[in-house]
Amino acid sequence: MAKVTISPKYQVVIPKEVRESMGLRPGQKLEVFQFDNRIELIPVPSIKELRGIAKGIDTTVERDDDRV
Repeated sequence: MAKVTISPKYQVVIPKEVRESMGLRPGQKLEVFQFDNRIELIPVPSIKELRGIAKGIDTTVERDDDRV
């Protein structure tokens, strides 16, 4: 488990091992959540990474007439 220090500007550095294992890149967006008494950082996938996520989905569901 790595420890980080909050800078005077309230910044932290994500340890290299964590960045590499999660494939984090400079400029990548992270969502920040407060959960109970901890802070969680969740990587936000880019639009390119989401391409094809619904490939093969079943679209043969009944729809209301006004939704066609």
